[in-house]
Amino acid sequence: MAIAEMTRTRTNNPITLLEQIAGSNDWAFDRGSEDELTLNVVGAWTDYHLSLNWRHDLETLHIACAFDAKIPDNRLAEVYRLVAQINEQLWVGHFDIWTQEGLIMFRQGLMLNGALATTHQCEALLRAALEACERYYQAFQFVVWAGKDSREALASTMFETEGQA
Repeated sequence: MAIAEMTRTRTNNPITLLEQIAGSNDWAFDRGSEDELTLNVVGAWTDYHLSLNWRHDLETLHIACAFDAKIPDNRLAEVYRLVAQINEQLWVGHFDIWTQEGLIMFRQGLMLNGALATTHQCEALLRAALEACERYYQAFQFVVWAGKDSREALASTMFETEGQA
């Protein structure tokens, strides 16, 4: 049987699970359609805007987690270098730059291929996006606003702090 001839029915939509997770975390959200959910999450450094989309044809859940970062033209090349260096370290997902909108975003897809999404998978997808953005946000700020080079900015995110002051 050709792939184009195969049809599958899906009994659940992962967007519904994500909507429930957003509600239980008291995150502001909007369900734009059956297959789309947007969230606003307050982070330690900034607010994050998440867009989650379900593609039935690909059986893939896509997440994009963005934060405002107007990148001056004279810093754009260094931000691209930083993105490349960060992406080398990531096991899942990647950062992109949308220069027209002035956004830096983390993106990842979860291919389900016939499986049904679980709450645990959806929570892990959200956690990976938010943790990556929180971890590297300051490096982007160092490059964009402090004029640091990408290696120096990235080095600032490499140490882990213990406790709180």
